[in-house]
Amino acid sequence: MRDIVARAETAGCPVKVVDAKRLREMARTEQHQGVVAIVDAATPELTLDEVLDAAQEPPLLLVLDGVTDPHNLGACLRSADAFGAHAIIIPKDRAVGVNATVAKTASGAADTVPVITVTNLARALRELKARGVWILGAEAGGENLFDADVTGPLAWVLGAEGSGLRRLTRELCDRIVGIPLAGAVESLNVSVAAGICLYESRRARTV
Repeated sequence: MRDIVARAETAGCPVKVVDAKRLREMARTEQHQGVVAIVDAATPELTLDEVLDAAQEPPLLLVLDGVTDPHNLGACLRSADAFGAHAIIIPKDRAVGVNATVAKTASGAADTVPVITVTNLARALRELKARGVWILGAEAGGENLFDADVTGPLAWVLGAEGSGLRRLTRELCDRIVGIPLAGAVESLNVSVAAGICLYESRRARTV
């Protein structure tokens, strides 16, 4: 706690000590770990074209088709940051956006990985295709991930918890790639699957 206070003061951020009741009211949760930060400046929103134009290498994107669990989106952000994804694309409707729970779960990645919210996910996928980005749908029964070519400009598309990829989203994918599973479970959590797919793409680029 002393380190947090010292760093805040060094950065010119005012520090105010309050009682437990006030801290709980500000955090809107009991699980605040003793510190609340009030941030005035919002993170600038980037467009898909801006992200693609700024990429210094073939784009690596993660598209989430209707993920509603904030913990899953936060975990996907952590994986996106860890494996160098340039952005996450999510639909405006029937999906979770970046909120306090997402930001906390992301452990800082919400500030480093752009999240692009689009009104029409199918249109966004078509725009990616027009920019030369391959669309890979992650779904059981597809091409074996470990045999697939996952280099070059690509966007991984993962479906919602339980329901998977929607029909139109699946039809817009150039290829369907599956993660081979050796155990008894038939599927993986969306954030785990996203981490595996992004890792394999990053590994393939560095080999």
